[in-house]
Parts: sequence; C-alpha cells; structure tokens
Amino acid sequence: MAAEDLPSEFDVVILGTGLAESVVAAAFSRVGQRVLHVDRRSYYAANWASFTFNGLLTWIQKQHEEESQPEEPQDWSSLVEEGEELIHLSNSDSSSISNVQVFCYTSEDEEEEVEEKCLNTTEEERGGADEVAVKETSETECAEPKEEMTEEADGTADREEEASHTEGQEPEADQPAPSAAQSQSVPTKKKISYAQLVKEGRRFNIDLVSKLMYSRGSLVDLLIKSNVSRYAEFKNVTRILTYRNGSVEQVPCSRADVFANRQLSVVEKRKLMRFLTSCVEETEEQQAYRGRPYLEFLRDQQLGDNLQHFLLHSIAMVTEDTPTEEGLASTRHFLRCLGRYGNTPFLFPVYGLGEIPQCFCRMCAVFGGIYCLRHSITCLLLDKDSNRCKAVIDSQGQRISCSHFVMEDGYVGADRKKLATPTRLISRAVLITDSSVLLSDSDQQVSMVTVPPIAAGCPAVRMVELCSSTMTCMPGTYLVHLTCQSVGSAYEDLSPVVTKMFRTAESPEQENCPSVLWCLYFNVTDGSGLEVEGYDLPSNVYVCSGPDAALGHDHAIKQAESIFQKILPDEDFCPPAPNPEDIIYDGDNPSSSTGEETEGAGEEAEGAGEEAEGAGKEAEGAGEVTEVAGEEAEGAGKEAEGAGKEAEGAGEVTEVAGEEAEGAGEEEKQQESLQTEE
Repeated sequence: MAAEDLPSEFDVVILGTGLAESVVAAAFSRVGQRVLHVDRRSYYAANWASFTFNGLLTWIQKQHEEESQPEEPQDWSSLVEEGEELIHLSNSDSSSISNVQVFCYTSEDEEEEVEEKCLNTTEEERGGADEVAVKETSETECAEPKEEMTEEADGTADREEEASHTEGQEPEADQPAPSAAQSQSVPTKKKISYAQLVKEGRRFNIDLVSKLMYSRGSLVDLLIKSNVSRYAEFKNVTRILTYRNGSVEQVPCSRADVFANRQLSVVEKRKLMRFLTSCVEETEEQQAYRGRPYLEFLRDQQLGDNLQHFLLHSIAMVTEDTPTEEGLASTRHFLRCLGRYGNTPFLFPVYGLGEIPQCFCRMCAVFGGIYCLRHSITCLLLDKDSNRCKAVIDSQGQRISCSHFVMEDGYVGADRKKLATPTRLISRAVLITDSSVLLSDSDQQVSMVTVPPIAAGCPAVRMVELCSSTMTCMPGTYLVHLTCQSVGSAYEDLSPVVTKMFRTAESPEQENCPSVLWCLYFNVTDGSGLEVEGYDLPSNVYVCSGPDAALGHDHAIKQAESIFQKILPDEDFCPPAPNPEDIIYDGDNPSSSTGEETEGAGEEAEGAGEEAEGAGKEAEGAGEVTEVAGEEAEGAGKEAEGAGKEAEGAGEVTEVAGEEAEGAGEEEKQQESLQTEE
C-alpha cells in the first residue's frame, strides 16, 4: 500500500519484518486485530532475509554506505499535543551487521564458463534471464535499492507461483527431484567464473541466517497448526556429517544408518543402539551425573572415542563442558525428531529460510494486515499520564494512533537501553563451492556438518551445505553456510575452518577438497544475548530481538508467542486459518458452497467436478504428507488431516468441511467419486 493511503488508526503497529515480528503480525491479524506492518528496508525478513547473488552484492554495498553515512533524525515536534512526549527511534539498521569481508577465488574472465552439459540448462530456460543478468553485471557496483527491490519482487513472484502447487501440504520429507547437475567427478568440467555467478545470479537464494527446522520443533508445529505451511515447500536434510581427523565422515543417527555404517565395529554398533535406547527416558543413573560434564557421562558408559565424538558433537551438538542433563536433553530432542519426515531430524525450506517470515506476512495480509516496505516509524508519542504509546509518527510525517507497538530491537535508540551488557555476536560465512565436502552417488545431498574446535580457544562450527535442488544455488555449485559464536571477527573465527576443509588461494594444496569460488564473512548480533525487558520504553511497546546462534527457531517463536499472550491473553495463538473453499461470502447460498456436501439420506454431494477439501486440503496420493490442525491420519500410503477428524474408506481419505461424509444407505465411495482420486 502507498504510504499516503495509510489509515490513521490501528490496533497494532509493527516495525520490522523479521521472523518474530512476522509471526506476531500473523497472530494478531488472524484474531481480527487491525495490523500495520512496516519496514524501512526494500525487502522482507530483515536479518532473516534471503538474497539472489546480485541482491547480496547490493546488500553488501549498502552495509558499507550506512556505516559511513548515518542519517540525521527529522524534527516532528509540531505533531506533539499537550501531555505527550516524543520518543525518537534509531534510524540506522547497520549496527547489527559488522566486519563484512568478501573474497573471490574464481576467475573474473567472462570467457571461462562452465560447459552447457555441466549446467544442464537449455537455451530456452536461460534466454530471457541471461539478457537481464548481463545488464546487472555492469550495474552491480552502483545498483540502487529501487532496482534491487524490483529484482527481489520478481523472484518472489516466481516462488509464489511454484509454492502454490503445494497448497494444503504440511512440511514434508524430501521428494525425488530431477538432478540439475552432472556428477561431481566429471573430469571435463571447467571452473565456474565470477561472470557466470553474476549471470546466473537469480538462481541463488542466500540466507543471512543459517538454521534448520527440527521436525518436531516449535516452528514446524506452528506452521502445521496455523496452516501457514501451505505457503512453502520443504526438503529433508539427507545427511549428518562431522569433521574428524582431517576428513569428513557420515554420522550414524538412525537405526538404518547405524547398521549400514562401515566405520563402526559390530560391538560399537550394539553399544550405540543400547545407549540411544537408554536415553529415551531419564534414569537414576543419569540423575547421578547432574552438574557433571556430559563427556564424563559418555566415558563412563564404556563408549569408545568414535561414539563419544558422534554423540557429543553431532547428535547432542554440545561442548565437552556441557552439563549431563543438558546433553541428555539435547540428545532426546534429536532422537524424538528422527523418522518423522526422513532419516534425519531436520527440514529445510525450498528457496531458503527467508521464505518463512514471508509466509507469515502473507497470512497476515490475507486477514487484512497492511504492509508498507521502504517505510518506517521515526517517533513514538508517549502519553505522560498513562506511560503508554498512544500514537506513532511515520517517515512521511503522518500521525497514526495505535493501542500497541511492536518493533525490532535495532530500532531502539542507545539512550533507551537500560542495560549496558556487552553485545554477543555470531560469526557467519557464506561460501559458493564447486563440489560437496563428501562425494556420494547423488549430487543432490543436503548436509548438516559439525566441526569441533580445531584448536584450543577456537569455537565449534556448524556447517550447512545446500545443493541446487533446494533452489538456493545454481546447478553445478553448492551453497555452504558456516556459523559459530564469535570469539573474534567472522574472518578470524571461520577462515581456519575454510582453509582446512576447502581449497582456496590460502590452501592450494587441498587437491581433493571442494574449491571455494566466492566467500562472504560478516558478524551479526546474537538475538539471544539481548534482554527484551531491558529498555526504557512505554508499557505497551514490545521489542523483538534478531536471530540467535542456535540451530533451531525456538527463541523467535517463544518470543512472538510471549508478546501475543501479554497483549491478548485470552486468545488462541495462531489458530488454523480457514481455506478459501470454506469461506462463505455475503450473498452466497451455503447449501451450494464449493466443497460443502448436502446432508440427508439419498442426497447427492453438490459441486460436481470439484474436489471436496476439508480445511482447504486435498488428500493426495501415496507418499504425500498433508497435515491439518496438527493431526495425522494414515490411509493406503496417504496421510491427511482435517480439523481433527479422519475419514478412511477404500484407501481414500476425504475430508469435507471438517466433517465425515455421511450418507445413509450410500457407500462413501459413491458419494465422493468426483471428489478424490486415489
């Protein structure tokens, strides 16, 4: 919506489009609150965003510009009424990003390109996109935010079109996808040039934050409960790897992996299975180790070095000093998430993590929320008598009344922070490589890699390697994310790991390792280190922190739910959204609504030629998983959930407006012959 068209009164105004803010916006809009959601940036998701390669270059340039040219706050004192006080917000969002460094290890010669057979693209697929990309190549260094906004909008439209095919589905396990790249071992493959990366830049979706979704984590549960999962598509992480003794090894974490592993002896396999089975429930023996290191507990279980390494670093993903109770809790959580969608506990959204905040923003907009990018809130108007924010002033000087205000922590001025605790940082590195860290029969592996500290004083590093089937990189390349708690700058923390595991100019002797084509290092503020209560702000103003260093999304989801419950304690947090087919508009005849079945003996279901959808979902064929209201129903290889009810008949699952089709004297198969195909 254009800024000049904004209404002057809302229930909730939200500044910033990060994950927590977007979930809050969707939750409020879903229960009927009037929501205004704005962001000064030209893109959604703030520090949770995903960029094309060209968009990332523009983002890097913008970081340097904001560091050198801070904006001056505008004076809106003329809008202040009697009994009000003006509170200025910060006008710069660059403080959360620091130490940005870029390295290009591939040739910039445009003549050096990958062969067509290695890229596996046709002239028809590349024709139009390449012409646009050639222009972007020469304009990368001087790209304006407006141009980048157009590029991002085009990419988002393409994603929405593809995502619409999965409407009504829950996050599902990895499905077979056509291989987009030839085998990594093809000897004739030429090195990819920088010009090729820019030309194919739209094929990349590079996340600023690197996380995975636990299959039984709070984010997946919320996506299923709210039906927001219909807006996205997910892939299963296929491998858990670890870096040990100078090489990358696969970690056996499921029963099938344990018995298929060739690195473990039969005795080690039995010990590992026995230990994993004993971890499921707490025992007196485990309680005796409370407060003692988890590594000590593992040693006393007569587990060898191999198993100790796998359990400590790759399954529990904790340090050697972590207390036993925390290590066991992490191990149990890992095991609970196994097997729901695949052989690993993790899911990853196709097109990158930046899709998730946009999914919640889409839900908010569906229920009437108003969005305005490249627009901000510059001031709060405080009512001195009640110590509440009664209105805000936007960047255009419009006064907007509101009952509650939610904002990203980066907008809080330094003078409003009560606590002067040191800011914790996260070190991040993003690599584009030409092959996987562990070659296999398939070149479409999505891998989670744990790297223990390579030296004393160094942090443990978490690595996520994404293939082209995740739609985050071009065919023939891999996108690698490295993350750790900061000890120094991102380059100081992560470059030693990069030079050990990859081939770069600093480590040319790594002949059998993947080559790094391009690399970005930066530090970002750790959201878990910020005290959201430590601000001198009005009582109805709430602050959301940014991404944290954890692998999952629990911190952001808990924060969003906490804010919602403080404001509307009696409302359900993100209840299931109805589907378009279930909505009855004014003037419609309920008896003939799409997807609704007339009740009564001998009456035929109305809506011939349309598929009956319960809560907007279509029961799909074998191997497909559909979740509605968080319940699962299995029938002839199909799972379908509909408002807590299951209807199984002749291998078909049919849900009609959340009720089981009943027809006295008629078989269910006859009633729904036009509705569901097996």
